[in-house]
Amino acid sequence: MPSIEISVAGFAGLWAVTYAALLVLYFLPGLVMEWLARRHPERRIQARPSTHKGRDIRQSVVSLATIAVYVAGGLFAQQAGWTLFGTWAPSWWSIPLGILLTAIAYDTWFYWFHRLMHTRRFYRFHAQHHRAIAPSTWSCNNDTLVGCFFEQAYFLVAALLLPIPAIVLIGHKVFDQVTGMISHAGYEFFAGPSARSPWPGLCTTFHDQHHAHFRVNYGNTFSLWDRWMGTIHPAYDKKVAEFEEIAAAPAGERG
Repeated sequence: MPSIEISVAGFAGLWAVTYAALLVLYFLPGLVMEWLARRHPERRIQARPSTHKGRDIRQSVVSLATIAVYVAGGLFAQQAGWTLFGTWAPSWWSIPLGILLTAIAYDTWFYWFHRLMHTRRFYRFHAQHHRAIAPSTWSCNNDTLVGCFFEQAYFLVAALLLPIPAIVLIGHKVFDQVTGMISHAGYEFFAGPSARSPWPGLCTTFHDQHHAHFRVNYGNTFSLWDRWMGTIHPAYDKKVAEFEEIAAAPAGERG
């Protein structure tokens, strides 16, 4: 990663670049998912329609500006040397190890903070996101400032506490943003054996069920915490298998 000027102007420039990149990672995957949805109506997960897409987009654009603060802040802190540990130099071992470390750490962070936001005390900060009972891809970042903090401040904290290279942190956020758009799409295109038991992966159906039922499927990257804590939707694996069958059926038999 190129050196960053350690100054207010340097941070402002990094924030602007980060925000612009997040906007691209919001609108480009969103447009692709909308195109796929029009071509494959049989992949719709819920019968109820998605609504308020304009509201979702407007708030997401605001929320992404806040998320850019956390991501840029983490990268800035690494460059300034304000981290607890020295950052690993990118190498054949540090990049895959860093990916594994940050994936596990973030999924744990997300699961428990997400559950916290569903408690009586904190749900008011998350209710805005759950207005979309049947989400669309544009619902991904429609959240309050507090909601963004609970879910996305990880990218600042991880940079301060974990020795992962900057390229891993950037790659993780790119992956998180794109998969977030997919998980809110309302259409299932990624069902497969790795997204259901005994594997720990997940697909769009996982988070769609969270929006429909509220008290299940809190995880982000893996289903492990939900399986261990008994919060996975009881019909999740069955639903994934059903979408596998739809995907495997000849085009004329789908619907």
